[in-house]
Amino acid sequence: MKEYKTVSKVAGPLLFVKKTEPVSYEEQVSLVLPDGTLKRGQVLDTSEDLVVVQCFETTTGLGRDTGVRFLGETFKMSVSKTMLGRILSGGGKPIDGGPDIIPDKRLDINGAAINPYARGSPRDFIQTGIATIDGTNTLVRGQKLPIFSSAGLPHNEIALQIARQAKVPGSTEEFAVVFAAMGITREEANYFMADFERTGALERAVVFLNLADDPAVERTVTPRLALTTAEYLAYELGYHVLVILTDMTNYCEALRQIGAAREEVPGRRGYPGYMYTDLASIYERAGIIKGLKGSVTQIPILTMPGDDITHPIPDLTGYITEGQIVISPELHRKGIYPPINVLPSLSRLMNLGIGKGLTREDHKKVSDMLYSGYAEGVDLRGLVAIVGKDALSERDQKFLEFADNFENKFVRQGADEDRTIAQTLDIGWNMFVQLPENELEKRIDRDLIKTYHPNYRK
Repeated sequence: MKEYKTVSKVAGPLLFVKKTEPVSYEEQVSLVLPDGTLKRGQVLDTSEDLVVVQCFETTTGLGRDTGVRFLGETFKMSVSKTMLGRILSGGGKPIDGGPDIIPDKRLDINGAAINPYARGSPRDFIQTGIATIDGTNTLVRGQKLPIFSSAGLPHNEIALQIARQAKVPGSTEEFAVVFAAMGITREEANYFMADFERTGALERAVVFLNLADDPAVERTVTPRLALTTAEYLAYELGYHVLVILTDMTNYCEALRQIGAAREEVPGRRGYPGYMYTDLASIYERAGIIKGLKGSVTQIPILTMPGDDITHPIPDLTGYITEGQIVISPELHRKGIYPPINVLPSLSRLMNLGIGKGLTREDHKKVSDMLYSGYAEGVDLRGLVAIVGKDALSERDQKFLEFADNFENKFVRQGADEDRTIAQTLDIGWNMFVQLPENELEKRIDRDLIKTYHPNYRK
């Protein structure tokens, strides 16, 4: 294999190599240090005069005497069913002390685009055990439903709870979780590993951990390694796979860092102009393929810089995905877990996965009434701040109390509390007792009230 020693410049994670043979975009590269140490890289840009190589590890020690070997293939992931129960680095190497993975296949980490005609419609309800998701922002198989959070909020705890509890009720089909963490601290990594091992969730999971002190370039391949693993488990082994990606903000920061090193013209707030396309290449790998047994469902998690939902990262994510779950700093300050605010949250595919034969016939009506009652109660809080509670009518006082009960009974639950969808809906009905029935009848059919309302079940 031909080795070039024509490195002209090293800038951050990038090497600039002159006078090479024709090489392909994203071709894999082996970097040979003078002492024989090997490092991995990838072609990031190629032209007649210059090839830009990004190194997947630290570039410490690399210089003009570094040997560069072009391997003639793109980055491939070694995949196998034995990956379940393993913890891997952000580059796909085992870090749990276990043996190397013996691959059944080696797959291109960029995957293949799913023909829109071949896509199946998401339908089956996934129960996360979290009432604010299952009851009012339902997740279905094949959906991509991001969680929008902020620094200091318990999005990692929510991610782990979903990883532990996610299931399709009544189904005997195999269910797996692929968990990819990007740019996390060692403390967070230890927390993740300990939780997976403590709860036994690791047995049906594959975990990828990219640490904060790992090279930023590795962060750009971690979600693609995770999704390649998920696609293999889903479309070749028949698993229904839930992919949790945290934190996509760290991924986007890595894109910005690499773009700056390449001296690219920046887009909005310094992020690359192609960030929308890049994020779409990740998010659009969720789905169901007609004729194949498995499915890939995604929950990307991102922290909004400055708690700004109009920031480019959540803004672009919202365009590509099918809704969002929003974590509220205000609810967190009240000591409520999980602090999910249902008012700005949305699951665009919810109606496909709920109702008779899927969850329960009253699901949609209960969800609408909960949302309506809580929204009205929150609005009344602003009025109380101006005129005082005593100035409210009896009806308005009931909705004001309903909003408090919604947060304390419906939203609030334990970190290990796994509610069934029936329990979630029944909590909603028990809360409706405090509202006049004529208010319920505005959104719920009379037949459903007689079937499920506690006053009629006595």
